[in-house]
Amino acid sequence: MGEIKVTIIDREGIAHELEAPTDMNMNIMELCKAYELPVLGECGGMAMCATCQCYLESETVLSEQSDAELDMLDQAFFVKSNSRLGCQIHISDDIDGIVLRLAPEA
Repeated sequence: MGEIKVTIIDREGIAHELEAPTDMNMNIMELCKAYELPVLGECGGMAMCATCQCYLESETVLSEQSDAELDMLDQAFFVKSNSRLGCQIHISDDIDGIVLRLAPEA
C-alpha cells in the first residue's frame, strides 16, 4: 500500500502530519474526516458546498480547478487566491508533502 505525507493546519494553527493512502481513491476532505479534523464536507465531495475549503500553503502543483470548484468558491466566504476545495484534491503520489490550512468556518 502506497502512502504519502499530508500536513493539515487546523483553525487553531496546529499542524497535523497525516499519512494518506494512495490506493483508496480518497480526497483531502475524506482524509480530514477520517482523522476527525473539523471539516464538514456537507455535500459529500460533490463541489456543491465550501465546508472543506482550505488554503494551499506549499508549492505543490495541483490540477487545474474545475468549473464546479471555481463556481463554488465564487460563493464561499474567506476565499483567497490559494483557496481550494479539499474534496477536489485527490490523494496521489503527486501531492506528497502538501501543506494545507483549513479555512475559517462561515
